[in-house]
Amino acid sequence: MSILIKNGNIITATDNYVADIFIEGEVIVAIGKNLPHQADTIIDATGKLVMPGGIDPHVHLDMPFMGTYSSDNYETGTRAALFGGTTTVIDFILQKQGNSLQTALQEWKGRSDNNCVGDYSFHMAVTDYNENTQKEIQHFIEQEGITSFKTFMAYKGALMIDDRQMIGLMEEVKKHGGLINVHATNGDMIDYLIAKHKAAGKTAPLYHYLSQPEVTEAEASERFVEMAAYTQCPGYIVHLTCEGALNAVRNATQKNKKVFVETCIQYLILDASLYEQNFEGAKWVMSPPLREKKDQATLWAGINQGLVQVVATDHCPFMWQQKLLGKDDFSKIPNGHPAIENRMELLFSEGVNKGKITLNKFVEVSSTNAAKIFGMFPKKGTIAIGSDADIILLDANEKHTLSAKTHHMNVDYSGYEGWQVTGKIKTVLLRGKIAIDNNECKVDKGYGKFIKRNKVSQII
Repeated sequence: MSILIKNGNIITATDNYVADIFIEGEVIVAIGKNLPHQADTIIDATGKLVMPGGIDPHVHLDMPFMGTYSSDNYETGTRAALFGGTTTVIDFILQKQGNSLQTALQEWKGRSDNNCVGDYSFHMAVTDYNENTQKEIQHFIEQEGITSFKTFMAYKGALMIDDRQMIGLMEEVKKHGGLINVHATNGDMIDYLIAKHKAAGKTAPLYHYLSQPEVTEAEASERFVEMAAYTQCPGYIVHLTCEGALNAVRNATQKNKKVFVETCIQYLILDASLYEQNFEGAKWVMSPPLREKKDQATLWAGINQGLVQVVATDHCPFMWQQKLLGKDDFSKIPNGHPAIENRMELLFSEGVNKGKITLNKFVEVSSTNAAKIFGMFPKKGTIAIGSDADIILLDANEKHTLSAKTHHMNVDYSGYEGWQVTGKIKTVLLRGKIAIDNNECKVDKGYGKFIKRNKVSQII
């Protein structure tokens, strides 16, 4: 099967030019002006932006949480991602305390195998680091192709590991060429504030936000940066939200220390005022919570300064009925919101169209940097000869409105209901096959492929 994309405006993290792309099988085999190749399918991309498929390295599909599961499974979630121009996602396996990493992998594979529409990979969240877990690290990096390990500095008794375990895990992961992701918030302080607010009868969603002030994230981020620097283990802070946390990273760079930073689309465009609408604010209960306008300005600046390398989603949707589990107690509201389908178009509309970032920066933070950091580049994350033909065609001028009535995520509300967007994903190719065209999905459940990742050797 061959495809020729003609006359598209090709955008990568570094380039901007008009050319044709010839695809044979799953990969790009030629790029040039007026290519003479014959193809089974010809796509006229005149007037369209042609970019690498998006990579969202932070999603939670079919995830157990507080007695329920996130409402998008591997089929619905990866299909919705494709509709939004994201061709590859990286999900999180959560080790149960007392169990092995391999047991956790088999549990997650039971839900993901043969169910994905788009391509996917895994991070391994280590919640019980001990001598047995230590022995599994090398196997996961070298045999399973799972090269990134998530740690939590919050959720004591369930997910959190202490600093002693963190250092031990960092040393082992560094030895074998992996990377540590971290949820960097001060769990003890947050637990204290939650208990304090509940004891005072303050149970509305607003108190979820007030239980996680900026200092809880700034302090934990600084501590993580120092530990990563000490062990020389590559570190990556997930879903960074605020000025204080980014300043911890900024200050570390002045001492020649380096960690990678991810923010999420919601932290760039939504703010904490949404928590002031009584229980309706539960739609945006996530951890860390939405922050202030000044933090949005800091994050956009951080992207342009190269301090923030990735814009992800932390997609973790729950039906409204599930959110209602916390109607009398904010601490029981399932954490997370739906965005896997909206990330690329919102980032383009709010970032590129409003002059906050360039087209090249858009590709960099939505695709290329994640591919490089997580060991998938140049197979993923760029348009180049030999790369997977994961390609999106975007109409930069088409206006549309986001709504739960039209999205493909398996959730009955939208975090962006009525949001006016300029820029529409029109066609999506995944490994040389037309996956989305004219708002129709052309690939079936099971087409999505597990992507084994390389050791962290192409750090940007």
